[in-house]
Amino acid sequence: MFFKIILTSDSLHRYVKGARSERELIDLFYRMEYSVIRSAGSGINSISPDILVFKNGKGLAFECKAWNDTSLSLPKEKLRALKLWQQNTNMPTYVAWRMNRTGWFFIKPEEFSERDKNYTLTSKTAIQINRRFDALVSSTL
Repeated sequence: MFFKIILTSDSLHRYVKGARSERELIDLFYRMEYSVIRSAGSGINSISPDILVFKNGKGLAFECKAWNDTSLSLPKEKLRALKLWQQNTNMPTYVAWRMNRTGWFFIKPEEFSERDKNYTLTSKTAIQINRRFDALVSSTL
């Protein structure tokens, strides 16, 4: 399957910001001595998460979003793909949301609310859940 990508200046900015955030998260895991894989086509396809991390025979999967807004929305198809990935691999799967000046929050796909066209989570809910990097790595692997 081939994808033709047309980037406008706005979408190019979002892509660069997203890729930079993915590299930041990769570095956080690498510093904690995880083995890390960035998915080919990350940010383009919807068939796999962006980042996979492994340590001690266990793995985690992450769809990364760097979105500075009061809510984060994912297309229904993307969230369903993440749930299927989790079901097929039995790997805990998260949406890793990086908010400016606040840092990373890790949200389970089932914590999003279904809307007409997408699944949504507010920044307030992410902050209430408060699943941060240190707590995530200490509780899962």
